[in-house]
Amino acid sequence: MTARPLVVDAAAVAPRALEGGAFTERAVLGSHAGFPWLEQSVLESQAGGSARRATGATEELLFVLAGDGRLRIGERIHPLERESGAYLPPGIEYELEAGEMDELRIVSVRIPDPVDATPGAEGAAVVRRLADQEAEAATTDREFRIINAPSTGLRSATHFVGYIPTARAPEHFHTYDEVIYVLDGEGTFHAQGRSEPLAPGSCIALPSRTVHCLENTGPGVMRVAAVFRPAGSPAAAYYPDGTPAYEGMPPVSAAPSAHTNDQSVTHRR
Repeated sequence: MTARPLVVDAAAVAPRALEGGAFTERAVLGSHAGFPWLEQSVLESQAGGSARRATGATEELLFVLAGDGRLRIGERIHPLERESGAYLPPGIEYELEAGEMDELRIVSVRIPDPVDATPGAEGAAVVRRLADQEAEAATTDREFRIINAPSTGLRSATHFVGYIPTARAPEHFHTYDEVIYVLDGEGTFHAQGRSEPLAPGSCIALPSRTVHCLENTGPGVMRVAAVFRPAGSPAAAYYPDGTPAYEGMPPVSAAPSAHTNDQSVTHRR
């Protein structure tokens, strides 16, 4: 299947009302955008709203962008606060409830065809605060914090927040498919000779083995929330010739992409 790196402004995607009408969903990335490996959307509700959802045969990851609320699964209630992340296994019905004071805004990533589609139990859902996770080192003075991974029950992917300093990293690629949401900061996405501006709310679909660079052009650290599959380390990066960008990784074959020979960046606003 042909796949290209894609940059989408989430705010420019038309919202649709979910059942009940209190929540809306902006379907940003997925099969409809030519990227079937991961599905990214933004869920929004005014204060006090609620919505019932189900994971079906997918795994789902949530990350709270703004506001607070609750995640209700059967008799279990998990508090949600800004910058907390939730893992929901296949076969789970759940309810999102916004708090009484502010709107609730969440970025959701669904994983079609997970490595194990066996329905999970109510207690299999995991909610973790970003602030409680250890910072780990990546390339070019970059850091990341893992929110959920196989060690926490997630079966098919890794969910993390990355911290990108103002220094530009060399062009590189990963051996996983990834979706990225820019939390804060400004920058530029470079891939295959083209560049696209990035700002809070920018979403990126990044096919595996796409040579690219996320450059932070702002005055402070850029932060991104990302999910990639198959699971692994966010530090696993390779230069275009397949040389590891981080010590301790074995070399791999050189780019181009495993999905396509045409990787020009597509931009949707």
